[in-house]
Amino acid sequence: MNNKLVKQLGFFTVLMIVIGAVIGSGIFKKPALMASILGSPELLLIVWILAGIITLFGALSNAEVASMFPETGGQFIYFQKMYGNLTAYLYGWSILAVIQTASIASITYVFAEYTEYFIKLPRFAEEIENSFRLYMPFVGWIHPLRDIGVKLLTVSTILFLTGVNYFGIKYGGIVADIMTIIKILAILLLVIFAFIYSGGNFNNFTQDLSNYNGLSMGTFGAIVISFSAAFWAYDGWNNITYIAGEVKKPQKNIPMALIFGTIVVISIYILINLAYLYVLPIDEMANSKLVAADMANRSMGNIGGALIAALVMVSTFGTSNGTIMVSARVYYSMARNNMFFKKIGDIHPKYHTPANSLILQGIWASALVFSGSFDDLTDMLIFVSWIFYAFGALGLFVLRKKYPELNRNYKVPLYPIIPLIFVIFAFGFVFFTLYEDINNFLTGRTELINSTFGLVLSILGIPFYYYFKNKYKDKK
Repeated sequence: MNNKLVKQLGFFTVLMIVIGAVIGSGIFKKPALMASILGSPELLLIVWILAGIITLFGALSNAEVASMFPETGGQFIYFQKMYGNLTAYLYGWSILAVIQTASIASITYVFAEYTEYFIKLPRFAEEIENSFRLYMPFVGWIHPLRDIGVKLLTVSTILFLTGVNYFGIKYGGIVADIMTIIKILAILLLVIFAFIYSGGNFNNFTQDLSNYNGLSMGTFGAIVISFSAAFWAYDGWNNITYIAGEVKKPQKNIPMALIFGTIVVISIYILINLAYLYVLPIDEMANSKLVAADMANRSMGNIGGALIAALVMVSTFGTSNGTIMVSARVYYSMARNNMFFKKIGDIHPKYHTPANSLILQGIWASALVFSGSFDDLTDMLIFVSWIFYAFGALGLFVLRKKYPELNRNYKVPLYPIIPLIFVIFAFGFVFFTLYEDINNFLTGRTELINSTFGLVLSILGIPFYYYFKNKYKDKK
């Protein structure tokens, strides 16, 4: 029996996975926060555009590396080739510990929350919710019984999608195709209705937030936080590299999907932000708890809220499916490279999927759901994600010197300018985030510190690396 991963995914599905992995809940939640922080519609649009361009530069750089090493594990394999096993392991460890698993928990939780627009989920009485709590370092007290109905639906959805991908990547690919097509069409419909039927005003694009005096962290800090919010909405663009071993013609299809998928996402994000601002003056936008729903209600009447709830459910369901599908391949690849438990590297003999890796991921993501800490964790780990993004693009320079003879079906245009811009911006973003966190710590605003926990969690992976290194030292 052919006990290995099988190449089953064509270009269209790969493209849908890229788009679907990025467009989740961020574009429906972050614009209002960014509007309140920046206070200017022009500056808001500039941040979204610049964040998109920087993301595209990262995708262009990553596409060249993907064309060189079309192997399952993606970025994990790239770091192994660039810097060696320790860096690769710390990346894989961070992906498993929180970056992807917490993302799965967070995105799927949003899906469950929005089902309450249509179905009321059960809850314990407040005294029962507060009767059981645990203390998590860097996060604080957590309440596993709080919002129990939402959490149970979240876990059920995670396990259902894990099962879908357990029985074959083609089923996960079908879900990705359907969900991504629906969400793109729904967003475009929303934008069209906003510009035709809302009675909006183009003057909204030039009117700043009234009585805006900036936030206590200053304009620079506000811009850093806004970029962090935009980058969270753009995050996930490189996930497709994880499943390269199951993609047809990966040297061609993955780079093309990365580039065109990122361009589609940028275009959609700019369109929907223009629609937000056209319909809602920035004062309303900044004070909106559900900016997309407010815009839809203005454009479509009472049906708007239901449409947005359904759109967010479709969007987050598809994103969760795509993240579950691709991320499990990282831990599988770690195990295959003697850096994790051997059983996690097993392939199901019938379905040709990394079954044990999917199960492990599903269990850990579900545990994070009950902790209720996933939003804190994902906010903290965006800092670490960008450290890896920076070193990933920097590694392109390493690979050009290390493997000059290796075939590259795609080369980043305007080399070295584009990857260099991305590297400088990525390291700058990391540095200024760390600077803001240090400043927050010194001024007593410890609740705004995002980087420390991420660094600590990543460093905690070092002992496990040496454990597996010693365990498998005699194996190649």
